[in-house]
Amino acid sequence: MTRTERLAAGLEQPLLVTSLVNVRYLTGFVSSNAAVLIDPAGEGTLFTDFRYAEAASHVEGVTFEQMPRALLAALAERLSGRKIGVETPHLSLADADVLRNAGVDVVATAGAVEALRAVKDEGELELMRRAAAISDRVFGELAREPFVGRTETELAWWIEQAWHEAGADGSSFAPVVAAAENGARPHASPRDVAIPAGTLVVVDAGCAVEGYASDCTRTFFTGEPAGRPREVYDLCLAAQLDGLAAVAPGAHGREVDEASRVAIGEAGLAERYGHGLGHGVGLEVHELPTLRRESDSVLAPGNVVTVEPGLYLPGELGVRIEDMVVVTGDGCERLTTVTKEPVQVD
Repeated sequence: MTRTERLAAGLEQPLLVTSLVNVRYLTGFVSSNAAVLIDPAGEGTLFTDFRYAEAASHVEGVTFEQMPRALLAALAERLSGRKIGVETPHLSLADADVLRNAGVDVVATAGAVEALRAVKDEGELELMRRAAAISDRVFGELAREPFVGRTETELAWWIEQAWHEAGADGSSFAPVVAAAENGARPHASPRDVAIPAGTLVVVDAGCAVEGYASDCTRTFFTGEPAGRPREVYDLCLAAQLDGLAAVAPGAHGREVDEASRVAIGEAGLAERYGHGLGHGVGLEVHELPTLRRESDSVLAPGNVVTVEPGLYLPGELGVRIEDMVVVTGDGCERLTTVTKEPVQVD
């Protein structure tokens, strides 16, 4: 059964897919201006403009129709008088009005394609294993690079180059390199500031292989792994291992998240772990399912998620340790396997 057929099986009316990521997932077609209309009978029609027409005409499993560059306005005229589902998370109010004003009976829907994307097939998993293997290689090489005296931005640029040299398409997101007090910011931006000795450096980075992402975080020591920094590191690692142990088919995302909080709570640092444990990864770095307190996700074989607890001590340091895993029939398989033992860098 094709992806479009699987989507069609759950539709009550045709669905106009306007998310470019979802269009890519359903058809394999990549462009900056496209949509696909999926009929409940399983038929799909791909729309794009002249710039992409040649490529679109060779996409298998769908009918191609060339449209003007003002794609949505043209689709509104074409679909006038019909009842059409739309992806409300990916359609602005202004664009919805364009459809309605042309006489389209718009039905709000959300998450149908994303639910399919959450369970990876073997082809997708192979690409993600390749991305994870490149990630392991680059993180291993990074551990042999000098840190002290180089700026965070210099190391971030080194990572960007390393992805290409290792065979990836490039970064799946902008690398995070955050030393000392900057590491206490979960979404830190690299600074043009030299990395000092005797601190911790959080490195969060991922690459892409044929559109599929990796995501991994390691925290490095620029001094001896000892004292308070080592205690915080070991506590974060214990929480991460607890989270990994809780990942299994049928587990609720909020339960897996909670498992990662026990040791941290017992240590009196619950307030220093303020984000969710993890998220799905695939064509996007953040997608379904979710592992956090408010999650309603239930894990299933083929889900790929991150497990990434963090501890953040404002003005002092931060630690985050992250692996990307695939849910299996009886637990999970780590895709990122670079060492999590404390690593001291120069």
